[in-house]
Amino acid sequence: MTRAQPLTRFTAGPSATRPPAVRDGVRLMVAGRGIRHRRFRDLPAALEPGDLLVVNTSDTEPAALPGRRADGRPVLLHVSGPDRGGGLVVELRTPDGHRVTDAVAGEAVALPAGVVAVLRAEVPGAAPGRLWRTALPVEGGVARYLAAVGRPIRYSYVHGRWPIAEYRTVFATPVPGELGSAEMPSAGRPFTPAVLDALRARGVGTAEVVLHTGVSSPEADEVPQPERYRVPAATADAVNAARAAGRRVVAVGTTVTRALETAAGPERTVSAARGWTDLVLGPDRPSRVVDGLVTGWHEPEASHLLLLEAVAGPELVGRAYAASAERPYRWHEFGDSCLLLPPRSVTRRAR
Repeated sequence: MTRAQPLTRFTAGPSATRPPAVRDGVRLMVAGRGIRHRRFRDLPAALEPGDLLVVNTSDTEPAALPGRRADGRPVLLHVSGPDRGGGLVVELRTPDGHRVTDAVAGEAVALPAGVVAVLRAEVPGAAPGRLWRTALPVEGGVARYLAAVGRPIRYSYVHGRWPIAEYRTVFATPVPGELGSAEMPSAGRPFTPAVLDALRARGVGTAEVVLHTGVSSPEADEVPQPERYRVPAATADAVNAARAAGRRVVAVGTTVTRALETAAGPERTVSAARGWTDLVLGPDRPSRVVDGLVTGWHEPEASHLLLLEAVAGPELVGRAYAASAERPYRWHEFGDSCLLLPPRSVTRRAR
């Protein structure tokens, strides 16, 4: 797979510094055979009756905890999620958002309510010193503890502190006793009840998956960490039926894409599945069932772009990023959106 134009040459757009006044009022680029500039509330008109839109119902946790290192320096401990082998995966940041680079195994971080997290070992596959294995010895479970003393993970480009409701999508469905996402599955943020009503009226179906995201601050050469996912039987059936009828399956976000593609077999049939996924989409593993993608605008980091290209092809992704710089579109979780709709010759090619 060869890119028509290196995406690292494209200039990043301005960061969205606060939640928009109206969620579905953000801009939407519709990128297919041509490039069209719309508002997100126009999404239903960009789709066709019979298309299937698949969304992520993961809730967002207030996963940032104020802490203090042994030498007294303040720190933020970001709870990325459960560790596949038990315990938790966490990331340390300075109060102004920079990654802590001098943490060591055995270091203790004092947290609210007298809780102490001891860094046990680095997480394999992550950049040196970025992610750590630990445990939070709290009564009632980690989710309850975060709800009591945590706050949303916030990066330096966001001005002000916003309540956790601003970091949850209309699809968010908390599951008692289950730790949700460390950061919002942000592709779903612009959806509103009005948009969902318009999709139904248009004849566009919806289906649900769950993929709980970890911290979204990977280094340039890191691969995605394993994440927890569920694809219900009803969703697998809906995807298979849509494809059998020649209709498009459009994923709302890379999280949905990763979940669906994990559950898709080589014959391009989706089965009900759950567990952990370490799937990395790219030239060696293009998408099998996802035909289109709703996504936000983020730094052109390697694994993210490879996933977009695995669905839409490098030529379309390159055109979209180039066009985003001309307006320009706003980036990050409170920013604008893009609907990638590659020609059927791309999405229905033999794989």
